Amino acid sequence: MEQAKPRYFIVESTVLPEIYLKVAEAKRLLETGEERTVNAAARRSGVSRSAYYKYKDAIRPFQDMVQGRIVTIQILLRNQPGALSSVLNLLADRGGNVLTINQAIPGGGAAAVTVGLETSGLSAGLEELLEELRARPEVIRCEVPAG
Repeated sequence: MEQAKPRYFIVESTVLPEIYLKVAEAKRLLETGEERTVNAAARRSGVSRSAYYKYKDAIRPFQDMVQGRIVTIQILLRNQPGALSSVLNLLADRGGNVLTINQAIPGGGAAAVTVGLETSGLSAGLEELLEELRARPEVIRCEVPAG
């Protein structure tokens, strides 16, 4: 069964349910260091920890999406020699600047990789890059998580 592609919208904050605004505030508290733990940030924002974890990947302030043009890409790679190198080379060839790489220990023939990518130098759009990644034989799944 094919997963639906995520869709994104720019929405005026006054029409959002309050829970999203509280989660965004909790994320801000954590990112700025005003709070050190999710529990403290959630409590201070007036949201439960479970709600924070449920919605944290679905909300991000617009300026975070525009400033710096940094995107997180989650990739599930086949556990084969050169798979990560091939993906990183593709990102670089298309003008992406890899800022961070986190790879889990492979299990079940696959490894989860999260790449922080600065996209201002991309030679094509992000969607085209993702499609190109998905077409690679070493890539099982590739997506940009919401938020």
